Amino acid sequence: MGMMMAVSFTRYGRLYYLDPGEHRPKVGDKVLVPTDAGPEVAECVWAPQWVSEEVDGLPVCAGLAGEEHLGRDEANRRRRAEARSVAKRLIKRHELPMKIVGIDHLDADNVYTVYFSAPHRVDFRALVRDLARNLRARVELRQIGPRDEARLQGGIGPCGRDLCCATFLKDFEPVSVRMAKDQDLPVNPLRIAGACGRLMCCLKYEHPLYQEFRASAPRVGAAVSTPEGAGTVVGHSVPSDSVVVRLNDGGRRCSCSRASVCSPRRQHDARYGDARPAADGDPPDQGGPFS
Repeated sequence: MGMMMAVSFTRYGRLYYLDPGEHRPKVGDKVLVPTDAGPEVAECVWAPQWVSEEVDGLPVCAGLAGEEHLGRDEANRRRRAEARSVAKRLIKRHELPMKIVGIDHLDADNVYTVYFSAPHRVDFRALVRDLARNLRARVELRQIGPRDEARLQGGIGPCGRDLCCATFLKDFEPVSVRMAKDQDLPVNPLRIAGACGRLMCCLKYEHPLYQEFRASAPRVGAAVSTPEGAGTVVGHSVPSDSVVVRLNDGGRRCSCSRASVCSPRRQHDARYGDARPAADGDPPDQGGPFS
């Protein structure tokens, strides 16, 4: 158990978690975050509070930002804005198929890092020379992919919320079309693609639940015995952990929990325990249709 706080370098941007140490900033305060390039200014978006999880190893807040830190941060913002304008102008002059995504600036070393996206590899050697001459600094160009572009730019996803990659996701995990198929989602790029044009990262969130459900649930078309009578499975409802059964008596449909129909009696009792004590004279368990 320990104390934790969260900060963001941009409004509504990705959250970074810190150990507040001896400091107790309030929401909205500007604080100093230790980085490889020295302390940087960020905004406190989650005031220090006790959490039950272990929080060892978090960077320690370097305190509240003073006037000199705020002035340096504002100067760096202006330099980045100027560098973006210069880079766009020079890219247009060199007629390169590049799009500026973001710019970092290390004032201690006077180095600009320009992140860009492009449909293919680009020969930007002449551009780097012109940028270095105009900005009077060392310039590095780095090409990034669509997912990193969306992370840096931010935006709203198809769900109407801020992009996961721009808020809380730390690393991109592989996502496949098979995950969409397993979740009975339409295999339509317009329906399962995110703002980056790639498969949505959230397809990964619930996939293990669907895999576990399908491993033990009866397949569609299987004959099962339900509390309301025998029937045939005609559908699955993974979020509610149930299956839809069409009863043999009258063709009525009912929704039954997976535990009541998905396993033979022996498997059900082994997994969930016997629902009632065995009475004297009960016939021995003969199993079910899936024995």
